[in-house]
Amino acid sequence: MMTINVGVLMAVIVVLRLRRRTQARSRVEERNTAFIVLTLGIVIAPTPLGQGIFNVLKQLVSGVSQAGT
Repeated sequence: MMTINVGVLMAVIVVLRLRRRTQARSRVEERNTAFIVLTLGIVIAPTPLGQGIFNVLKQLVSGVSQAGT
């Protein structure tokens, strides 16, 4: 039996969609890509990988905001 991780599958779809030329995209296609990316973020968020990415981004934003003040 073979299982497919939904997050990995969606990441592959996002990469394939973003490799296309910008001029060749319609508004509907751009909306669909944005929806897929948003859904990928929701799928990844509760995982340990998502929490790690969140912590790194939180530290980066904290460092940038402290450097600005």
